[in-house]
Amino acid sequence: METYSFLRQFADSWMLLFMMILFLGVVGFAFRPGSRKVQSEAANSIFRNERKPAAEATTGPNSKEA
Repeated sequence: METYSFLRQFADSWMLLFMMILFLGVVGFAFRPGSRKVQSEAANSIFRNERKPAAEATTGPNSKEA
């Protein structure tokens, strides 16, 4: 059997099955019952310092130490 024919047949059968199982696994992981808190925290993380700015760093290369 030619290499191309073998790879084409493999992609049409087993790889398609593998990709479908992988997709369903990712979707199942995202919609699992315990993930609501984690997803909510990730969605709101950009608003974490909206009301007051984050504290300035006191150490590091850009600090204002004399």
